[in-house]
Amino acid sequence: MNSPHNNKAKTGIIIAAIAIIAGIGWYFTRDNLEGITVSNGRIEVTPLDISTKLPGRIDTILADEGDYVDKGQVLAIMQLDSLEAQLNEAKAYHQQAIHQANSAKSIIAARESDKAAAQSAVSAKESQLYAADRKFQRIKTLTAKGAATEQDLDDQEAYTKVLHAEIETAEAKVQAAQAAIDAAKAQHIATESQVIAAQATIDRIQADIKDANLIAPVKGRIQYRIAEPGEVLGAGGKVLNLLDLSKVHMTFFLPTQAITGLVAGEKDGSEVRIILDGAPDYVIPARITFISAEAQFTPKTVQTEDERQKLMYRVKAKFDPALLEKYQKYIKTGVTGEAYIKTDKDMAWPNRFDIKLLEDPSAE
Repeated sequence: MNSPHNNKAKTGIIIAAIAIIAGIGWYFTRDNLEGITVSNGRIEVTPLDISTKLPGRIDTILADEGDYVDKGQVLAIMQLDSLEAQLNEAKAYHQQAIHQANSAKSIIAARESDKAAAQSAVSAKESQLYAADRKFQRIKTLTAKGAATEQDLDDQEAYTKVLHAEIETAEAKVQAAQAAIDAAKAQHIATESQVIAAQATIDRIQADIKDANLIAPVKGRIQYRIAEPGEVLGAGGKVLNLLDLSKVHMTFFLPTQAITGLVAGEKDGSEVRIILDGAPDYVIPARITFISAEAQFTPKTVQTEDERQKLMYRVKAKFDPALLEKYQKYIKTGVTGEAYIKTDKDMAWPNRFDIKLLEDPSAE
């Protein structure tokens, strides 16, 4: 049977051992974290609302919460009876405009034919006038010699005047035909404009029909199903909420002295190692893509060095899209963890921060 003295001795030994182990653990942790800053954060995924562009009733929803969808995939179908009726009406008006344009084109051809006939008539009368003028000159000479009568001369002169009048009439017909051509061309331009306007209406309605069916803008996972089939929504009504799995980051905060020298950028941002609380055996690489321009926590009056240490800046570390593509089924928003950042950019990462990922995601 153990005596109270022995029990106290054993208890003292255990406490001492725990203290030694804790001290050793702190010592190695301190050494391993030298030149490294750690901060708590959580995983955030960019959400997208899948909303209606036009008011209408939902016919079918083809995706449910938790479903993975591809870019361009149809997620919901709206009732399109009204739009289809508008499309049929626009097509009928378009066809009517085409017929009117063709008719105007035919009228142009007819008026051009009238002009050509009038021009031919002018040419014919001019030929007759030329012959009549020469005959008039001959008769005039003969009359002077007594070989022709004055009546013959008067008749020929009257005939040439008639031909002059007929030429003027024919030329007027040419001008009238040209005016008719110009009017027909103007009408044709107007009808062609109607054809273009009708086609534009068809294109707009077809675009509305295409937009009425909700399409996934990116590859991702459905987070919420906000509406149900049969509901009538206005323009901009939310139907689904989609998580963009290509844009995943961790948000955390760093003090003033820790952000000095850090760089934000998609490709050249400072390196980060992330260890999630739910997966402590894995070390995930990331890069800083955002550092807030001003402190998030600022004392009312910054005077002492201690107060200046309270200044904290919001930081985002983004994961590699190729990595996200491979492990997308394991992405969970809101998961907490720790972000480790090198404050000494020239130092190498300690072994404990070597990248370690799930080797075969499909096997899990």
